[in-house]
Amino acid sequence: MTSKNILLQRAEDQFLKKNYTDALKIYGLLLKDYPQLKDAKVGAYLSDMGFDLEDDAQALFDYYQAIKDSSDDAEEIIDELSQTIYATRIIVHEQMAGAIKDQAEHQEGIGYSDFVSLIEQKGDFREAFEDIMFSTKVVITSKDEFVDFIHRLVDADYSDIALKYLDSIAGNFGASQDIYRLYNLIENK
Repeated sequence: MTSKNILLQRAEDQFLKKNYTDALKIYGLLLKDYPQLKDAKVGAYLSDMGFDLEDDAQALFDYYQAIKDSSDDAEEIIDELSQTIYATRIIVHEQMAGAIKDQAEHQEGIGYSDFVSLIEQKGDFREAFEDIMFSTKVVITSKDEFVDFIHRLVDADYSDIALKYLDSIAGNFGASQDIYRLYNLIENK
């Protein structure tokens, strides 16, 4: 039988390597045998968080490791911080969606779903984009559409245009990780 401490170390190692699926499995095994083990509870929670908010989960994990031996309520502190992070993310996503929708309502053009249909008809993003680029605007009404559009532009080697779109709307979103990820995508292309 593998000891609790060895399994906990393996789970932590997987977490630090950003292998959240493996870390979650190991933390789950630990919780099955030791349901009150705080390190496993926090690790499982942060592993799950890592799928969506990797940087935040890693930072909270490091913070938990630093305070767990000196604070009796380390688990509660991590829980409160993670709830604050999630609440902030929800607010940012709502603001992003609202800003995109407000901008789209003041413009006329082709809806994004119609543009995607045009891409499917043409069989090529570049050709569809060039067909509408000078004659109309693509009206984007959600954050998901915006992110998809930027990804498609970058994939079609329109990084300069993607950057201009991103610069024009990024100010509406503040310091959003989603916007930083798009900038990194363009920079890495």
